[in-house]
Amino acid sequence: MTHAHTTDRPASASLYERDLYAWVQEQVRLLRAGRLGEIDAENIAEEISDVGSNEYDKLESALHILLAHMLKWDHQPERRSRSWENTILEQRDRVHKQLRNNPSLKSRRDEAVRDGYRTGRLLASSETDMDVDLSPEECPYDWETIVSREFKR
Repeated sequence: MTHAHTTDRPASASLYERDLYAWVQEQVRLLRAGRLGEIDAENIAEEISDVGSNEYDKLESALHILLAHMLKWDHQPERRSRSWENTILEQRDRVHKQLRNNPSLKSRRDEAVRDGYRTGRLLASSETDMDVDLSPEECPYDWETIVSREFKR
């Protein structure tokens, strides 16, 4: 969230800045009462925009963990474990859930894979003895591979 909420704001600060929860409750009350002239439209728009960004971030995060484990699996077969297998399955489930709950994110799928792979590549390197340069700079997996390839020890 980009709001400036802190507990140390002076009393002259807006309710939005002083107490986000109280601000939300007030905005909900005004909207439900149809008192649109009294709502804080600018901050409501900002918060709604943040909600959308958070949904993309959840997709990208699941992909970055999934892709990191796929790289670890492929580059360190001697260290494959049930834990890696389970993480791959769990993150795939998260990816599917995000896309099911937010169908319009499908239009940003390739971007999320690129973003997720960039951080996943670094994660795989930091969690293993694998040099980051051993994995390609661009994601080596197509979408079908990412979401359906079998992983068995």
